[in-house]
Amino acid sequence: MTDIRINAAFDSGNIEVLSVSGASARLAIRKDRDSEFFQWFHFRVDGAAGRELELKITGLGKSAYPGGWPGYRAAFSEDREYWGRTETTYDPGEDGGTLTIRHTPEAGTCWFAYFAPYSMERHHDLVAQTAALPGVTHRNLGTSIEGQPIDCLEIGAGPKQVWLYARQHPGESMAEWWMEGALELLTDPADPHCRKLRQLCRFHVVPNANPDGSCRGHLRTNAVGVNLNREWHEPTPERSPEVLAIRNAMDESGVDFAMDVHGDEAIPHVFLAGFEGIPSWTDELGASYERYRRILERRTPDFQTRRGYPIAAPGRANLTMSTNQVAHRFGCVAMTLEMPFKDNDDLPCKEQGWSPERSKLLARDCLASLLEWLEG
Repeated sequence: MTDIRINAAFDSGNIEVLSVSGASARLAIRKDRDSEFFQWFHFRVDGAAGRELELKITGLGKSAYPGGWPGYRAAFSEDREYWGRTETTYDPGEDGGTLTIRHTPEAGTCWFAYFAPYSMERHHDLVAQTAALPGVTHRNLGTSIEGQPIDCLEIGAGPKQVWLYARQHPGESMAEWWMEGALELLTDPADPHCRKLRQLCRFHVVPNANPDGSCRGHLRTNAVGVNLNREWHEPTPERSPEVLAIRNAMDESGVDFAMDVHGDEAIPHVFLAGFEGIPSWTDELGASYERYRRILERRTPDFQTRRGYPIAAPGRANLTMSTNQVAHRFGCVAMTLEMPFKDNDDLPCKEQGWSPERSKLLARDCLASLLEWLEG
């Protein structure tokens, strides 16, 4: 039979083909431009119908997060709507660390990705369709390095200023699936949470803070290799215009509550990271953050508080990171939401692992928790 064909020349595509033999291939992930980061992959395989594929992604011992590969299963789709998980193994001793994906597609073309992608085309549809709804205002906060708009959707007429933003790290596509779920709730006139939240809050929603990296198939950086979530202390037009645009808009509105939405490669749980260690820390602010965590933990079994990142010591918070900078700058409750690339091991799903669908449902629980937090 003819060799399969592998291609990644599309929005968010990333793979290098080292060799192909029949239905087997050796592959490597391209690094982010001007950066050593790499972990995101997204490619299509043609000529695959009914054939047992063996796809070996090599050199992963030097990837950004080697600890993310054990226990991980690759995402696949034959229609680019439903994304399942397929048989995947990792051998750190093979060819510099090799992830082996095995799958037998029914269709002639099959897509594989580190997580279900959220394309720039879908992003533009989300922005356009949401902006056309009653009570929604669209703002272009500025442009990226390569001139793409930093879209912000504003909803609600209340006094509380709430900022929700995602995909500072572009390979964390679950973050924009979360945003889609959040915007669906906030624009649903039949949803009581929507109606009450819009009375209490003015929402500023940035679905994609790094469109250049998203389109390029980067894991963690923008078009010039900059990690945006290390730029919040002193963003510049040359390195991080995306952060500068968002932070300037925050300065205009003020911030009462902020959530920066991410994904974590290694930890198979959903968790929050707070702002412990900022110079302006108060016990009252810390208690308010902790109250939100407890509300969310009660509202959804997909969230937990046992596993997460180490907590910074007093006065040792990294103020280049958005959650710490925003909490310190505005004296508000801010947090980083982390979802897994793997699965939630407390509530695993064999078919999909962590998925777009669960990301969207989590957004609804996060906003319902926000309403309870505000009313408490």
